[in-house]
Order: sequence, then structure tokens, then C-alpha cells
Amino acid sequence: MEAQGVPFALVSASPRVVVDQVVGGALAHVPFAFTLSADDTVRTKPHPEPYRAAAELLGLEPGECVAVEDSPDGAASAEAAGCPVLVVPSMLDVPRSAARTFASSLEEVTPELLRGLRRTAR
Repeated sequence: MEAQGVPFALVSASPRVVVDQVVGGALAHVPFAFTLSADDTVRTKPHPEPYRAAAELLGLEPGECVAVEDSPDGAASAEAAGCPVLVVPSMLDVPRSAARTFASSLEEVTPELLRGLRRTAR
């Protein structure tokens, strides 16, 4: 995404201290446009507020964004916000729905796949 000039953000239900630790450590090389933690919104996942806030910070409508999620609460949050959802399961089963596309690994995810999932602004 970076090579194609597409901004991306980390939207987490973890507290800011955890997000900052991960982004400063294991994900230090990832050029997120911004990170959003559970401390940055009044309500966190599975409420849609985190993804609505992220879309707003990107200057986009939620339907123009694609949420890549690995958890039931995250997928529910993104879907309720109006984002198309790409689920790459991790430890928990994520229920299927019409707004969710599934990939078995991030290695399957291409910019073309993500672009195909976006909807035009409503």
C-alpha cells in the first residue's frame, strides 16, 4: 500500500500504551498514517465509532475504506461503520456476512483485492 501511495492506519481496541508499544517495537517499520486506540474514542470495538473516526481522519467515507480484521469484534465494528471488511482469521472464528470477504493469509492480500472491496462514497 505504501508503494502505491495509499494511506493506511491501525485501528485497535487496545489501550494507547499497548498500541504505542507495538508500533514502537514489532511494527516500527510500518508507515501508518496514524494509529487509533481504545483511548481515542468514547466507545471501542465492536461499536462502529473507531472505524468512523479513522475514516474521518483519512478524509474518506467508511465505504471508501477497507478494514482488515482478525477478530469478531473488529469485524463487527468495521461492518457497522459501513466499511467493507477483509477478514484474515487469527485466533477467534469470525462469523460470515455479506460485508465480509475472507482470506486465509495476509500473503493473499493484494492492493487490487483491497481496491475491489471498496465502495464509492455514499
